[in-house]
Amino acid sequence: MEAVILILGLLFFAFVALGVYVSVKAIGAAKRGVDRTITQARRTVEETALRAKSYGQAGVGGELAQLRLALRTSMRATQEALRAGAVEDASLSESLGLFQRLSVHGQELDEELKKLERDPDRATVASLLPGLKQRTERITHSADSLRWAARDRARKFTDDDLDALNAQIDVEAGALRHWTVETDEPQGQGYGQAQERGSGPADGVAQAITAPDPRRQTGYPWQKAARPETTN
Repeated sequence: MEAVILILGLLFFAFVALGVYVSVKAIGAAKRGVDRTITQARRTVEETALRAKSYGQAGVGGELAQLRLALRTSMRATQEALRAGAVEDASLSESLGLFQRLSVHGQELDEELKKLERDPDRATVASLLPGLKQRTERITHSADSLRWAARDRARKFTDDDLDALNAQIDVEAGALRHWTVETDEPQGQGYGQAQERGSGPADGVAQAITAPDPRRQTGYPWQKAARPETTN
């Protein structure tokens, strides 16, 4: 009896522990989902503000907003392209590693541009713009190179697969048409033999080269029955 009570107690605690574990995992997943939603919303609001500044604000502030917007757009497009491609092409994992290293430089530059937007010394910020533009162009150029290389690679694989498929279809189409060669040759041989004998297969050949008698023609399920002729 004590053993049964002990087993039941262990099972109870096991179920409780399992319930706690599942609850913690569910709460963690929900929290991560909420965090991603908040981050995405914050990013959308910030980029909308940057877009408004880049078009509506003149001077140093507008140029800084343009640099940040160009940097973010290029980095996000590259990240999405590499992640999507890596699902089907494992060789892009190295490209993803390089992009992660590039993202560190992009993050540092974005933070620096963000701080300079709030800096009151506009003259000093203006003197820094040429260097900031060069850094932005270097990072976006590298990101664009990775993105287009991944797309070219995917397109090359698609073209190769299409070429192979077209070749297979051509072979299959030729095989489907092979019946004409197989049927023409025996008919020619049968016709020659019939001419020599004067009977036999010539009847079949004559039927093949003359109009068939509709009264003796074998029907198919997909054919409509011929209507009998009527006389007045």
